[in-house]
This record gives sequence, structure tokens and C-alpha cells, in this order.
Amino acid sequence: MRTTKALTTLALGILAATTAMAQKSATQSIEEYRAMLADGNPAELFEAKGEDLWKKKRGPKNASLEQCDLGKGPGVLKGAFVELPRYFADTKKVQDLEMRLVICMETLQGFNGAEISKTPFGRGEMANVTALATYVATQSKGMKFNLPQSHETERAYYEVGKRMFFQRGGTHDFSCASCHGEEGKRIRLQDLPVLTKNPGDGIGFAAWPAYRVSNGQMWSMQLRLNDCYRQQRFPEPAFGSDALAALSVYLGVNAKGAASAVPTVKR
Repeated sequence: MRTTKALTTLALGILAATTAMAQKSATQSIEEYRAMLADGNPAELFEAKGEDLWKKKRGPKNASLEQCDLGKGPGVLKGAFVELPRYFADTKKVQDLEMRLVICMETLQGFNGAEISKTPFGRGEMANVTALATYVATQSKGMKFNLPQSHETERAYYEVGKRMFFQRGGTHDFSCASCHGEEGKRIRLQDLPVLTKNPGDGIGFAAWPAYRVSNGQMWSMQLRLNDCYRQQRFPEPAFGSDALAALSVYLGVNAKGAASAVPTVKR
């Protein structure tokens, strides 16, 4: 009897150790795969497209976006991404990078911002917004996130975003925290970072926009959040909504001190 119990205990120990080794090996393999793709990252093509769009005169006003104010002053790109979303006095709203780019496309170039916002991700001018976001974000690569919280509206958005992160609902009774609220969570071979704190450089909020190898697409932060809600079986938030801005503020403030690695490569 004792021998049987001892063998069972030993077998369970070996199984646990083997499982841990397999998981570690899988994680390491994914990281090695990403490292190989990073050399010649397809996101560079989107970055180049975004740079061309930033400098090119377009729209009804035949103007470029080079005077777009992303929070650091007209035309200043370096350091802008790692301080977004933030409050803008001209719109009296908290806006992330993509929202702000649409505002600039409307005011400087004469595009219809409402029409762009209704365009599906990856199509028409919305595809251009993603390319522009990739270019702008890349100008702050390696810089540390430090979202402002000096304005009362920014602080209010943080609190709303926090509630949204933990709000459960949908057919599966999920929340953002279901996947990203505690250590050790994973989906298939994908480790899930804890987003209630700084998860580290180039992880979580500090990793998007990113190139998705699985579908050959460039994903912005808004699309990443939108798809998270889809997977939770929630109604997908509209582009530019206050809900997405608030959730981004919560995640961005929590990522304070993390270095941006944009553009990254994801599965």
C-alpha cells in the first residue's frame, strides 16, 4: 500500500515537472520565434507608410499632418506616444493616439472624422490611421510610459477605466481581469501579463501597435481592446468611444515606467 502511494506521488511529481518544463519550453520557443521575426519585422512597412502619410499633402485642404499637436506641441512626435491618452483642451476630451490623429485629419486636412470613425479596421482611411499610429508610436520607442494625471478629467477616466477592467458580463461572465488580473494565466501557449501593474518593458500596453503574424495584419491598441471585448462576448465598443479611452488610460497609467517596444510582433 505504501509502495503504491509512493509510486503515485512520484508519478505526479514527474508529471508536474514535465508539464512545467514543456510550458517553459513553449514560452521560450515563442520568444525565439518573435526574435527571429523582429529582424525584418513586417511592421516596418506600415511604419514607412505612416511616415509618408504624415508628410504627404492630402484631403480637401491638401495639407499634411506635420502640424498635428499630439500633446507635445505642433509637429512634435518624440515622446508623444508614451504620454497618451491625455486631456486636450481644444476638444475638451481625453484622447488616445488614434483618436487624436482623426481629429488632426479632420481639422488640418479636411477629412470627415465621423466617417473615418465608422470605417471598419483595416479599410480605407482607418487603415491609414493604423499606419500613422505605427509611425508616430515608433518615434518614442524605448521611452518610458508616463501618462499625465494632472487634469481632473484624466483622473476620472482612470477611475472609470479601472471599473471597466473589473466589470464582469456577457454570456461567459468575463472581465478584462479574468485574463489579466492575476499571475500564471495563459491562453494555449500565450502567457497573459497582469495589467493592474507595470508588467514590464514591451508587454501589455507598451507593445501595441503590433504586427499579428496569425492574420498578417497590423493591430492598433483600439483594435486590440475591441477584439478583447469580442472574445469576452461583450458588444464591441465603437472606435473613439469614451469607454476605450478610459480603459486605455487605466492600462497606460498602470504601465508607468515600462519602455515602449513598438512596433512589436505578436502571434
